[in-house]
Amino acid sequence: MSARGLMIAAPHSGGGKTTVTLGLLAALRQRGHRARAAKAGPDYIDPAFHAAATGAPSVNLDSWAMSPALLDALATEAARDADFLVIEGVMGLFDGAPGVAGRRGATADLAAHFDLPVVLVVDVARQAQSAAALVRGFATHDPAVRIVGVVLNSVGSERHRALVGDAIAAVGVPVLGAVPRDASLALPERHLGLVQAGEHADLKNLFARLAAMAERHCDIAGLLARATPPRIHSAAAGHAALLPPGQRIALACDRAFSFVYPHVVAAWRRAGAELLPFSPLADEPPPERADCCWLPGGYPELHAQTLAAARNFADGLRRFAQTRPVHGECGGYMVLGQSLQDADGRVHPMTGLLGHATSFSKRKLQLGYRSARLLSDSALGRAGATVRGHEFHYATLESAGDDDCLAEIFDAEDKALGRSGTQRGRVTGSFFHAIAQTG
Repeated sequence: MSARGLMIAAPHSGGGKTTVTLGLLAALRQRGHRARAAKAGPDYIDPAFHAAATGAPSVNLDSWAMSPALLDALATEAARDADFLVIEGVMGLFDGAPGVAGRRGATADLAAHFDLPVVLVVDVARQAQSAAALVRGFATHDPAVRIVGVVLNSVGSERHRALVGDAIAAVGVPVLGAVPRDASLALPERHLGLVQAGEHADLKNLFARLAAMAERHCDIAGLLARATPPRIHSAAAGHAALLPPGQRIALACDRAFSFVYPHVVAAWRRAGAELLPFSPLADEPPPERADCCWLPGGYPELHAQTLAAARNFADGLRRFAQTRPVHGECGGYMVLGQSLQDADGRVHPMTGLLGHATSFSKRKLQLGYRSARLLSDSALGRAGATVRGHEFHYATLESAGDDDCLAEIFDAEDKALGRSGTQRGRVTGSFFHAIAQTG
């Protein structure tokens, strides 16, 4: 592999990883480099920004949900024909699920697995020389994780930069950037994270500003000089994440249904499946020539009224489900139910293909890794198979209905969480987002 790689990490969430990553990617593209990106952990939104910044697909790398061989295959593909591969971390550098080192879903797991240098983004808005103690601790915490430099974020002044930078340099870690406080560089957020890349009116201008920030405030030459090729353990390719649920997959795709992992779609295509996108928000039914329909997650709660009025979509989906499988993940699962209550308490009828009802008015965060042991054959796999993934939603079940259960669910520590998801005939759904099948 000729591409050289860097990990962009931080001590905690919200420290500026995404801003620095996008700035670096945009600057590299502007300089004419072939930059590619990846995201640690289960995240749909950051990879879409990566793809927009680089002009090439981004991919998720998850040490808890994916086997080491799958990680190697995905990293190899991500770095193909690239000069630089930039992997954006998740949460804090060492944050992850309890369990075996290397399989916790932590950014540090990926850094150690691929032997990639780590650049730590440190938000110094509320500290000065004390940041050096934090950096010293991170740099020495795990010998398998190499921190090669620091980018300071939210710097208040030149004096502030000098106080923090000199203290960190004294502990032997070079400061490779100092980004000033600038509210105009903040990316807008909503309840599941950043507003999606496709909803920004002027991404070109955003990336121009981020590239200018990186050029002015980061030592790009110093960052690139520290990049090294990822260490790949397995040369084998083609490790499938999920088997395709059909030969021709009708895939809902619009602002209400956009949470599809790139590696899953790529695995389906490699296996010979054809994807047929359609838009429920545009009142389109699933294409008739498809033999399976997949409704991914997204933001149906923001479009409940439009979806409730989409009669062609609902009627077409009902006809489709009479003869072919339909599966809904999270937001898709909500639309398969009887009704969806929005944030204002208004109840909107949904497709009624499953018996449950959901509410976004009665919000409760459900977040964490999950493994699902399938109770019967479905679009996710054969009965008895185990699929690893995650839940991340605020919606709750207003009514569970009386359909059959889809799977037994376990958390990251293999603690049983009970049965989850439902199945009625050929229709299945769950709040569970699938990442990879493990058995």
